[in-house]
Amino acid sequence: MPVSAAARVGLVDYGSGNLRSVAKALEAAGADVRAVTERSTLSGLDAIVVPGQGAFHQCAAHLRASGLWDPVRDWVGGGRPYLGICLGYQLLFESSEESPGIAGLGLLLGSVRRFKADGLKIPHMGWDTLDETSGPLHQGLGAGTAMYFVHSYHPVPEDPSVVSAWCDYGGRFAAAISTGSLHAVQYHPEKSQAAGLAVLRNFLSVL
Repeated sequence: MPVSAAARVGLVDYGSGNLRSVAKALEAAGADVRAVTERSTLSGLDAIVVPGQGAFHQCAAHLRASGLWDPVRDWVGGGRPYLGICLGYQLLFESSEESPGIAGLGLLLGSVRRFKADGLKIPHMGWDTLDETSGPLHQGLGAGTAMYFVHSYHPVPEDPSVVSAWCDYGGRFAAAISTGSLHAVQYHPEKSQAAGLAVLRNFLSVL
């Protein structure tokens, strides 16, 4: 679907805290943004975006309490387009060191791990560059593209072939994944200026 068709994108609202900035960025990229607050509001959408700020267990609890846990899993399981941002990326995995005993969505094999201190400031916050970019989200955005990050934990996918961008912070970590219609990023495209808008436009262009 071309961006000019104004793709209907559902922004999953489960109390993540950064909905307004994500909605404005999606609208600037050309999307018709609609709030998703319950299963029925998924009807008629072309894609969903799951943002997130806060702790892994809090976001998992809020997603369950909103009644959207199973609908989101069913959406991705059905091969429909999904974009996860920050915790919307981390929640795709089986577990996180941030919240032992709390299950993630389990849609991707792997876990979320805390950065090792080793003299690094944690959280990893501010602008950092991507390398080895690939996949539809990063069309036109090569190695050296700067994105804005705010996180203390990072996913470690069991299958490295799903990784579509790497970043280095005391060692390489998976800054983004793409597999089929499932896409997710650890950086914040809504805070990453022109490069972030390009990522969102790329997402819309493959719907």
